[in-house]
Amino acid sequence: MKDHNIHIFLLEDDLSFGAVLKSYLELNDYQVTWVDDGKRAVECFHNGEFQLCLLDVMLPNVDGFTVGAEIRKLDAHVPFIFLTAKTMKEDVLKGYSVGADDYVTKPFDTEVLICKIKAILNRGRAQEKKKTDSYEIGSYTFYVQKRNIVRNGLEQSLSPKESELLELLVEYRNDLLPRETALKKIWGDDGYFTARSMDVYLSKLRKYLSDDPSVEIKNIHSSGFILQINK
Repeated sequence: MKDHNIHIFLLEDDLSFGAVLKSYLELNDYQVTWVDDGKRAVECFHNGEFQLCLLDVMLPNVDGFTVGAEIRKLDAHVPFIFLTAKTMKEDVLKGYSVGADDYVTKPFDTEVLICKIKAILNRGRAQEKKKTDSYEIGSYTFYVQKRNIVRNGLEQSLSPKESELLELLVEYRNDLLPRETALKKIWGDDGYFTARSMDVYLSKLRKYLSDDPSVEIKNIHSSGFILQINK
């Protein structure tokens, strides 16, 4: 997909900054729909078709986290980046827990933002292209359709949920898989008991992959997980 076919949804209440950012994105061949009020954001998103969202956090009526959560209900896959002047760890973690792909602190270099946008979009394209029947995970081979992993001729069968979760971890390998993203995509619910159930599946996957020290499923507290492959 060419950049000029990429439609970005921009939520920014600062009229001067919003106008400048919209113009800069358009100079880089992106289409931009700009909304300056959180109360209208979800409706405007619903009425369009977007490939990426840039969401300001500090808004006068409805904050960007709330808008992001509502957008995630409408579209489980559209990537979004939070724009904010807030640098507290709790706010960063909250952004990722909502399902954000990145978090940019103001003031920021617009060239860096463009690079982040391109990286996220390219990752999405790569994930679309690489739908395959097998993945290499260190010394393991994960066969998606057969729902098993094989190492040195030894086979470990996976349950449907184990297989779905491992495939999602592989798609995000060496990057953060937000907890809420996994819960919503696989279970369709992010409640307490569902989260505890997912933790059980993660423990099983860690055990299945434990014979290769280069493979590790890391728990990022209150945020998500990373399938770290050191090869």
